[in-house]
This record gives sequence, structure tokens and C-alpha cells, in this order.
Amino acid sequence: MNENHAKLMPSPEWAAHMHDEVLPVATHGVSLGDEVLELGPGPGAVTGWLRQRAGRVTAVEYEEEAAALLASRLPDVRVIAGDASSLDFPDASFDTVVTCTMLHHVPTRALQDKVLAEAYRVLRPGGAFLGSDSLPSDGLHQFHEGDTYNPVEPAAFLTRLQSAGFGTIALHVGHNLIFTAWKEAAE
Repeated sequence: MNENHAKLMPSPEWAAHMHDEVLPVATHGVSLGDEVLELGPGPGAVTGWLRQRAGRVTAVEYEEEAAALLASRLPDVRVIAGDASSLDFPDASFDTVVTCTMLHHVPTRALQDKVLAEAYRVLRPGGAFLGSDSLPSDGLHQFHEGDTYNPVEPAAFLTRLQSAGFGTIALHVGHNLIFTAWKEAAE
């Protein structure tokens, strides 16, 4: 994470943006359930919100230092240092999987697709994969100087989610991308 992220991500303004603008759209019509997995929580702006609304929250953070800080700040959240493209959970372990503004930090489209496939794999039938990501822009490219920046193209994201196995999908494209995708319920 570069210095720009180190300042923005733990800020009250960022948490307010996520809580007031992103999460209400992404979670509309979604029951989070008892077991929620968050991928790439960073300092936990979304994690605390999830913790108040779900039975149990597990967070997988790629950066070990960020994982340790989050675990110390939110001791009632199970925090694991790990790779979202290769999750160490059994199939159908979670009711909901969440990732907010993380996918553009995954260095390749192939690895992003593995994250989508892993989210699908660990979801229980009828579960939702939801979140958000930033839209490509020159300003964001500059903001990410010295950091991984591989933005998700909204026009292709629907097909990518379908390729991962998701059925019903809602995409909201405005100043960012907000999505909710469901794993079909077992018959």
C-alpha cells in the first residue's frame, strides 16, 4: 500500500463513504447471514460495519502487517494473512463474501478472475458476493503511483462474474462500480 492509501483508507471520511454510499447499495436485498468473509479489508473500514451486521466475520488480508493491525483493532474478527486468489477454506463455507476497492490491487486479470472463482467456491448456495471497486481514471492511476493498479473494466465485469459461476448479478456504475452477485440456491 502506498502513502496515499495509508492516509485515505483508515480515515473517517473513507469509512463514511463506504458506510453511507457503497454498502447500502451493495447489500440491498441481501441477508448477510451468519458467516461473512471479507477479502482485502486493509485497515477495516468495511470490516467494522460487517461485524455489526453479521454473525461472524472472517477477513483475509494479503499484507501481513495490515492483517496484524486489523486483528489487534478488531479482536472479535477472525483475521487471516492470506491470498484471496487461493483461499484455504472448504467449499460453501460462507453466506456472504465481500470485497471493497480491492480488486484493482490484484496485479493481473487472471488473478482477479481467480479471486472471483474463489469467492464463488466458498459461498454457500444462495449466498451473495458483493462489493465495489474504483473505475479507471488518470487521477486514480496517479493516486496509485508506486502501487499495484489494475482497474476492473465495468463493461467486462458482468461476463467475468458469469464465467465464475454467478447467476443473478446487479452492477451499479456511477463514480465507482458496486456489485452484487448471487450463487444460485441448490434445488
